Amino acid sequence: QVQLVESGGGLVQAGGSLRLSCAASGRTLSNYDMGWFRQAPGKAREFVAAIRWSSAISYYADSVKGRFTISKDNAKNTVYLQMNSLKPEDTAVYYCAAVVGTDYARSYYYYTSAGSYDHWGQGTQVTVSS
Repeated sequence: QVQLVESGGGLVQAGGSLRLSCAASGRTLSNYDMGWFRQAPGKAREFVAAIRWSSAISYYADSVKGRFTISKDNAKNTVYLQMNSLKPEDTAVYYCAAVVGTDYARSYYYYTSAGSYDHWGQGTQVTVSS
């Protein structure tokens, strides 16, 4: 069983940056596909970014493409989400998620669907002021 703990959230002005971290314990993340999702008040949880276990391929929601970067440090057993040029609409609780990776690539829909992931962190709040 892998346990995930997010950190790095906070309050930032529009245009600013934050880096979220997701530290894992219990298993090595080198075998896991990882995703970041977010949920704003009154809204459904939505996909933000994902990275395959090999770190060879990453995926982004259109709303964050070019502003956010997902990365994975297997030595530190940690996944990061670098968020630049933040906007008020990025305000949400951000969750990291994990699922055991496969040797073959699955569909884009698989990596971007919350239901594909087995393990979730507790979330970290990101608030962007205008």
